Amino acid sequence: MKPMINETQLLDDLKTIILESKNRVIQSANSILTTMYWEIGHKINQETLKNSRAEYGKSIVVTLSRQLKQEFGNGFEEKNLRRMMQFATFFEKEKVVSLMRELSWSHFLVVLPIKDETQRDFYLQICKNEKWSVRTFRDRVNSMLYERTALSKKPDELIKYELEELQKGTIKDSLVLKDPYLLDFLDLKDRFLEKDLEDAILRQLEEFLLELGNGFSFIARQKRIQLDGDDYYIDLLFYNRKLKKLIAIDLKIGEFKPEYKGQMELYLRWLDKYEKQDDEQSPIGIILCTGKKDEQIELLEVEKSGIHVAEYLTVLPPKEVLQNKLHQAIEYAKLKHLEDSNG
Repeated sequence: MKPMINETQLLDDLKTIILESKNRVIQSANSILTTMYWEIGHKINQETLKNSRAEYGKSIVVTLSRQLKQEFGNGFEEKNLRRMMQFATFFEKEKVVSLMRELSWSHFLVVLPIKDETQRDFYLQICKNEKWSVRTFRDRVNSMLYERTALSKKPDELIKYELEELQKGTIKDSLVLKDPYLLDFLDLKDRFLEKDLEDAILRQLEEFLLELGNGFSFIARQKRIQLDGDDYYIDLLFYNRKLKKLIAIDLKIGEFKPEYKGQMELYLRWLDKYEKQDDEQSPIGIILCTGKKDEQIELLEVEKSGIHVAEYLTVLPPKEVLQNKLHQAIEYAKLKHLEDSNG
């Protein structure tokens, strides 16, 4: 007797073959298009470099666009040709080839307005690792993710080293930790208590996890720890599978106070002793406040204890205001690193 054919399983297998083949076709087409755009931009750049007159460079792009549009459509209008030229200027072909299997032309377009090479490398590498859609990628760039990471405040050589490590798949704490955290999605009013903040985070846990970054999993709220008969509670406890460590979060209303450091150190040492698994790294802590004083943080040397102090914003200021604040913070941090290295 012949075995019965499982039609449902057969259909599922055929669907899988079709979908995987379609994805390979899309991926292949994207790679071919991205390479073509780079080669077009590179070719025009070479031609305009041969002639030093700026007027020639402008006129040749207009002429080429008009002719290409007639034959190949609006995809070759002047602004798109200029993007291709910028694309070829910003990226070596080897770099494009290494990224285009995971990133589309639309992904590259998101970072073209960014003038800083380090920022572009950061965003593209993170996007590749996290497999972000174009929409998610654009949202992350618009939120000034790079400027908010602890990485951006490090010396240039260290940033370059950590980005090289990221390409190899190694993620450091500085790529995950941010300052400030944007919590406008919590929809909190001007006045609220710590419990209100915690309740709002748990109601919007998915959004909060997105703001924390990829790899975070929620473990507990008000994690109870007992020491010498006394009870203590960690506001929020998470695990990051990429960092392979527990992350305790303490929520505070108002500015950071020095005593918060000792409280978090206690939590981290308890977690390290009683909760950390053999294959995990030592836990770290995040203290979220509405304000902090940089010199106070420096003197307390909280980072040496595995503690990250960061502000959170429940109402976003105008983008220009936030941008200026972040740039000032980066400049201040880099100046301190320079002074420390010379001192």
